[in-house]
Amino acid sequence: MRLIFAGTPEFARVALERLHAAGHEIALVLTQPDRPAGRGMKLQASAVKQYALAHGMPVAQPRSLRLDGNYPDDAAAARAALEAAQADAMVVAAYGLILPQWVLDLPRMGCFNIHASLLPRWRGAAPIHRAIEAGDTETGVTIMQMDAGLDTGDMLLAEHVPVAATDTAATLHDKLAAQGGRLMVQALTQAARGGLKPVRQPEQGVTYARKIEKQEAAIDWTQPAAVIAQRVRAFNPFPGASATVNGETLKIWTAGIAPGRPPVGAEFGSILTVNPDYIGVAAMNSIVTITELQRPGGKRLGVADFLRGFELQPGMVFEKREI
Repeated sequence: MRLIFAGTPEFARVALERLHAAGHEIALVLTQPDRPAGRGMKLQASAVKQYALAHGMPVAQPRSLRLDGNYPDDAAAARAALEAAQADAMVVAAYGLILPQWVLDLPRMGCFNIHASLLPRWRGAAPIHRAIEAGDTETGVTIMQMDAGLDTGDMLLAEHVPVAATDTAATLHDKLAAQGGRLMVQALTQAARGGLKPVRQPEQGVTYARKIEKQEAAIDWTQPAAVIAQRVRAFNPFPGASATVNGETLKIWTAGIAPGRPPVGAEFGSILTVNPDYIGVAAMNSIVTITELQRPGGKRLGVADFLRGFELQPGMVFEKREI
């Protein structure tokens, strides 16, 4: 099948690689403009662009697709490229730009989206993070026929995947990226045979996965330990949960729950236990166990190694979260 592919991060690159390996002709790749990244803040091509160029695929990087928007010249050039591609279908995965109606109407078979949740749960920008943060025990991938709404199109295929108690946003991302690429190949095979049966999304059970913001990183010790541990996993690797003690902000990468409750009167965020295995911190009616953390500019370390270079003692208190 002749395809246009639109995507930007690693999640999308995996899908593009699967489609390419399956023998589909990639007539055009759309991806976000290069962005500053790394310590030197040098312009860096997206994961999708790097793969596309390495395999001789034509790439376009419009800042917008809205013909009446802030970048009409970009949109007009993109429209010419899309029309010239004469694609059967367009596959979209974590692209980052809203597709106007003229794009949705252009391919003969329409636009297909790979969404990393079981719709209608977790429509929006950060379904992987929000599923872990909410304590979901199951998520998955939905292949959707795109419409003008925010992840509101008809469902074509869906597949479940369990969320392990140890899953982080990074590990769950990798599972769903592989699943999404495979399921998209399957969907196109069925579409070519006329075997897809669109199903409208139910009106009940809709939730929205808002974009992850850096200010969410600070741990709120007034929450229960289970919620804190979920947020630590959800924000690993970005933005990384954080906690400040003695004026230094530490990244908290791994956390769990200790049996029992804090002593009566213990201040939220107060350190109760320090040993080579974990640091116990008072939370709402529960105790958080920190097992991996990091100083600014340092490496991720287990507690025993971390304590060799940073003193923590029972009675110290992590600062209150700033709202």
